[in-house]
Amino acid sequence: MLLSGASTAPMYFTNPMFIETFHHLGFPDYFRIELGIFKIIGANVLLLPMIQARFKEWAYVGFAIAFISAFITHVVVDRNAGAIFPILPLTFLVVSYIYFHKNLATE
Repeated sequence: MLLSGASTAPMYFTNPMFIETFHHLGFPDYFRIELGIFKIIGANVLLLPMIQARFKEWAYVGFAIAFISAFITHVVVDRNAGAIFPILPLTFLVVSYIYFHKNLATE
């Protein structure tokens, strides 16, 4: 999940397919840029061990909101099976969150 968030975030700025998808969904360019920036920040917060757990919690919340919102947006706009794609990173996020708490309990 983290690699997915970190690796796709630069595409929000440069990939024509991502840009066109955001236009198709009705989002303005500033939202695409804002989301890309926050995905980069969120991935770094989750990956860097020196970041406090409370900030990691907020990063998990942010990613969850983004993935759930992406699912809802695709269902509303496209009404097709492609809307399932945000559920896969959400699943990885949930697994990561569970193991994050297991790791905290063992420390």
